[in-house]
Amino acid sequence: MDSDTFVYTTYIRTTPDELWKALTDAAFTRRYWGVAFETEWTPGAPMVWDEGGRRTADPEQVVLAAEPGRLLSYTWHTFTPAWAEAVRLDQDVYERLAQEPRSTATYVIEPSGDTVKLTVTHSELRPGGMMKGLIAEGWPALISSLKSLLETGEELPEPPR
Repeated sequence: MDSDTFVYTTYIRTTPDELWKALTDAAFTRRYWGVAFETEWTPGAPMVWDEGGRRTADPEQVVLAAEPGRLLSYTWHTFTPAWAEAVRLDQDVYERLAQEPRSTATYVIEPSGDTVKLTVTHSELRPGGMMKGLIAEGWPALISSLKSLLETGEELPEPPR
């Protein structure tokens, strides 16, 4: 049965505070994700996604929960024509994505001995939808690059599209 949730868990040799910083600090997120978040990281705060100078803003893009070193949750970005063009998305793919409901990304950070357990849950996805397929490929690559950056100081090269 297809669900509306994608879950990915990994263990990273870091501290909860360093992982929090890597998830919220623009200098870190740009390195492994290519995105910087403009927000105050407090519940209800608006979020602007800045991808190489292309800003995506929407009143429904907000921080849902923010407990430093423990929990971070926010609504996923809005799909705009400018975003689709910048990432070279076909018009039909963009239209299908734009019809899907807004989803939520949640990070749970838990100490685990000398490591930190990171669980990423992306929920409120349309079962069988296009977004679920895209994030099922995207999150593992993204979190692997984050893990590499924290453990070695170097992010992974962006996977081919």
